[in-house]
Amino acid sequence: MDLGTSSKINLSLLTIVTIVLIWSAYKPAEYLTWIAEVGPSVVVIIIAIVTYNRFRLTVLSYFIVAILSILTFIGGHYTYDDVPLFNWIENTFDLQRNHYDRFGHFLKGLGAIVVREILIRNTQLTKGAWLFSITTSIMLAVAAFYEIIEWLSTKFTNGEEGTKEFLGMQGDIWDAQWDMTFALVGSIIALLIFSRQHDKLLKKLRDS
Repeated sequence: MDLGTSSKINLSLLTIVTIVLIWSAYKPAEYLTWIAEVGPSVVVIIIAIVTYNRFRLTVLSYFIVAILSILTFIGGHYTYDDVPLFNWIENTFDLQRNHYDRFGHFLKGLGAIVVREILIRNTQLTKGAWLFSITTSIMLAVAAFYEIIEWLSTKFTNGEEGTKEFLGMQGDIWDAQWDMTFALVGSIIALLIFSRQHDKLLKKLRDS
């Protein structure tokens, strides 16, 4: 894949993400919840745009950023515990909760590939056990930090309805632990599946 082709793909990804963001902002379930959920992804997208010419990532990393952004835009629009498709799954299979939140934290493990790329290109780490361990540790730390932010939100809002929607606990006292576990498992699986292809894309990027 040459640089021109990858640029077209990246532009297409940005266009799709922008369209979904606009849709997400139109009459969300709760605006404060929407801002809290969507805000971090918008910041990441802005950083990716600003650094595009100076530090261009692989197509795989941009694809992952796009997927995770769309994931949060959907969750922000409906709130994570009320996404229609997962409401249908909950009702059809008689589940105890809407599992979009669990699904989202699992998919966020894909971000391990982006972290892996940043480490490879900015540190002395090379592929192997240390890279794998540090990448998964960073992903678990990010997941834990997000849970701390959610916890702090309850302290400043006194458990208001918007905060409950932001937390998405759905009555599960172990929700934070489950979220971090799913993010960790997703990270490990992502690294096992995509690392080899990621190495090939990194080589092409260096050679371009």
